[in-house]
Amino acid sequence: MADSISELPPAPLSVFEEHRARLFAIAYRMLGSVEDAEDMVQETFLRWQTATRDEIRTPAAWLSTVVTRLALNQLQSSRTRREQYVGPWLPEPLPTDHVGADERLELADSLSLAFLTVMERLNPRERAVFVLRDVFDYEYDEIGQVLRLTATNCRQLFHRAKVRLGQNVRRYRPDRALHARLLAEFAHAVRLGDIDSVVNLLAEDAMLYVDSGGVIRAAARRPLRGALAIAKFLSGVTRKVGPADLRTMVLDVNGEPALVTAVGNSPQQVLTIVVSDGRIRGISIVANPEKLRRVELRLHTLDAAAAAMESAASQWKWNTTNGVA
Repeated sequence: MADSISELPPAPLSVFEEHRARLFAIAYRMLGSVEDAEDMVQETFLRWQTATRDEIRTPAAWLSTVVTRLALNQLQSSRTRREQYVGPWLPEPLPTDHVGADERLELADSLSLAFLTVMERLNPRERAVFVLRDVFDYEYDEIGQVLRLTATNCRQLFHRAKVRLGQNVRRYRPDRALHARLLAEFAHAVRLGDIDSVVNLLAEDAMLYVDSGGVIRAAARRPLRGALAIAKFLSGVTRKVGPADLRTMVLDVNGEPALVTAVGNSPQQVLTIVVSDGRIRGISIVANPEKLRRVELRLHTLDAAAAAMESAASQWKWNTTNGVA
């Protein structure tokens, strides 16, 4: 028998699993990287396994504190690497087609690629405070305990974050039907090389960001501004790049419809849009292969499910035709 509380065995795995999704949600919004977020959750789990019961008075608070501090350290250490990144840096796309419609609407508020990209304006502490306060509704004194700051400091950091973000901090739930329609019309116009139609779909001061990590030669390494400039660039790229087995599909990514272009199950890019006043005012294209691994896994899963359904349907048809019960 243990002589003290501190010698009791660590808390069970089941308790950690109850909080895993929330821990990933915090880490991903902090870092904008699925791989890094998963690493932070795994490191939190390792610390959970070795922690004693007297350290973990409240599991939810303990776990959130650990994963936030780990993500904060990771964000601070990755700043230099992101500053040296070739071309625009965009968050890693996260497929969300498997979640329910109501949850997708909620995710679109704080998980969209556009929102996570804007968060890059914040320094690590500002981002941590903003995520915990604005997304997860933490009180300032709770945030202070996580970040080892006073509630007053946290309130000041939150205010500073809102100033840095400007009007972009205003999140809204876009009309999903309008969003999907504009995305489809945009894809059709680009595929046809119809520059005039593309221009008509875009806001005059629309912005295009392409993240290829310097791997894709045809990718724009600087943001493009203006409807006509964007339309001409996309039309030119479409004419140059187009293997016969290229396929395009709509997949829910980060809570919103996205256009995924793939060769077989290998994604080539993920395109998302920002809609405002009935026009497309922002386009983000992630083409860095290292950031498309989660999307590739999802495509494999979807194709495997489709193949299984087709096989089952064929078997049912054969059984029916041959009178097999």
